Amino acid sequence: MGVLIFALIGCEVKSKKNTNKIKVPQKKNLKKVEPKKAKSTYLDEKNAIPFFYDYAKKNKENKVRIITKYGNIDILLYDNTPYHRANFVYLTRRKYFNGTMFHRVVPNFIIQGGNSDSRESMKKRHQIGRYLLPPDTKKGNSHHRGVISMPSSEIDNPHKLASPYEFFIVQQSPGAYHLDGHYTAFGKVIRGMEVVDQINKLKIDKREMPISNVYIETEIIK
Repeated sequence: MGVLIFALIGCEVKSKKNTNKIKVPQKKNLKKVEPKKAKSTYLDEKNAIPFFYDYAKKNKENKVRIITKYGNIDILLYDNTPYHRANFVYLTRRKYFNGTMFHRVVPNFIIQGGNSDSRESMKKRHQIGRYLLPPDTKKGNSHHRGVISMPSSEIDNPHKLASPYEFFIVQQSPGAYHLDGHYTAFGKVIRGMEVVDQINKLKIDKREMPISNVYIETEIIK
């Protein structure tokens, strides 16, 4: 943070009789320190849940727009999964998802996005933190078509703790109910399901990754 240094220069004041010159003593250099910006909390396995508990109470936003070149997908986040709602809003505010992709497409099943191996995304994750979210699967939220849910982390994870940087949207009709009880459904598409369908029909490679990159951005909407 830059610091501005102001020097108060000594000046001379003449008397009316133009006799003795009176010097104003030169003041020492003064440093004006700008207030420091509050540092973002680095999230880890110890402080993530307390952080999102507090964040959920102070931030009531529950709608997020996913922007793609094929159109927008508007999501309503469930209030009864507060940690997952708060996490998605927080990452949107931190602009984490901007520049990531729908990197996995399983035809007639899901589209998955959020995570990325790009240098910029890795830098953002390093700044935000390394943490997982506990499953919240007993609220009666099923994996209907259009539901947004959070996959488990790829690490050895018997409790199916969720990877906070990723999400998937169910494209299967009428739903993918075999996922219930295993993954946390935390919202649903309220507009733009035709965009989900279009992305789900894209050509993919052997890794289930679209051959044509589908970059995304997210923003809070009312």
